[in-house]
Amino acid sequence: METRRDERISQLLTALRHSDKLHLKEAATLLGVSEMTIRRDLSANSAPVVLLGGYIVLEPRAASHYLLSDQKTRLVEEKRRAAKQAAALLRAHQMAFFDCGTTMPWVIDAIPDDLPFIGVCYSLNTFLALQEKPQCRAILCGGEFHASNAIFKPLNFNETLKNLCPDIAFYSAAGVHVQQGATCFNLEELPVKHWAMESAQYHVLVVDHSKFGKVRPACMGALSQFDVIASDCCPDDSLVQFAKQQQITLMY
Repeated sequence: METRRDERISQLLTALRHSDKLHLKEAATLLGVSEMTIRRDLSANSAPVVLLGGYIVLEPRAASHYLLSDQKTRLVEEKRRAAKQAAALLRAHQMAFFDCGTTMPWVIDAIPDDLPFIGVCYSLNTFLALQEKPQCRAILCGGEFHASNAIFKPLNFNETLKNLCPDIAFYSAAGVHVQQGATCFNLEELPVKHWAMESAQYHVLVVDHSKFGKVRPACMGALSQFDVIASDCCPDDSLVQFAKQQQITLMY
């Protein structure tokens, strides 16, 4: 027997046949329910649509070690606290690079709506979050789309990214280790991450505490390349000592 939730999900799927995304407010109006009701509908693991940066989109179906849709509800409060620390570093009229992953939308959410800035990104959920900021000029690099982590891998860096020099860059990572540095799951993310590490002037690693001590397959770079590590709590003694030696600012 189809429940009311099932009926609402079916209506959302029908609406998404005509558009690649649907704003949460528009969906609430369409269905005649509150935004909170829709959020509850989509919180179940079985939902074929997900909420990314204020927009409802089809759930990515590609198999991967890391699925954006799997991570979006994990450690939400911890990610929010880490993101709030990082967002405070952005200044008016700066150009900022925002990495992929589920923490970046929280960084963007914590930026004041009246702060003018340029946001550079390469992932769908990050771009949708930037669209919510009225004073943001958003730049999304194009390329091959990878559904599992919702990123666009550039086919030609000279088209966009080689022309940009961000003032500040915000990075996500799946692992933070004193010896092995910052790592992530997906190799296809590395070209843009490495571009940002070469091109930006100031580097901020934004991670919740679950990433400390972990090592993942794809190497972003040594921790000494980052100016700041922002998290929800203080890391262990070895990382604290390393940060002190390398003059890395810890924010938590």
